[in-house]
Amino acid sequence: MARRQAPEINASSMADIAFLLLIFFLVTTEIVEDKGILVKLPPWSNEPPETQRLNERNVFSVLVNKDNDLLVRGEPTQLADLRERAKEFILNPTDRSDLAASPTKAIISLKNDRGTNYETYLAVYNELKGAYNELWNELANERYGVDYSEDLKIEVRRDIKGTIPFVLSEAEPTSFGEEN
Repeated sequence: MARRQAPEINASSMADIAFLLLIFFLVTTEIVEDKGILVKLPPWSNEPPETQRLNERNVFSVLVNKDNDLLVRGEPTQLADLRERAKEFILNPTDRSDLAASPTKAIISLKNDRGTNYETYLAVYNELKGAYNELWNELANERYGVDYSEDLKIEVRRDIKGTIPFVLSEAEPTSFGEEN
């Protein structure tokens, strides 16, 4: 009895097909770039920074502990109230002696605990940045009758940011529970 031979598959073009599929997927796949917070960092220096004594009146200190609780200028604060408190501090519309002397002298100081959740850090940062965005928008409407946006002329944006500069100082995070 004659044995039947198993049919063979010609695999000589399999490498070509695999190579073409690889090229196809490389060309058609989009590479998504992670976006983060755009922050202008100071230039690197081996020398220790110069210590400056700031007027406490002009510093809006925000502390976030390992339990994601906020302490703003020594008072426990809810995240929902942070934006309005920051705006009031920066503008000081009633000329209070415990708020910033002027928008150009206002400094927001943000300090986190190493145990702070990243989501909480981002939420706090967004509220503080949102306070400035709202103030810039109000000023643009008051002076120029338009909303503040990146489409405005650079001179207009410089004028607005010169009147209310964005100054946010981030201190190095502390260890768990070491908030001072």
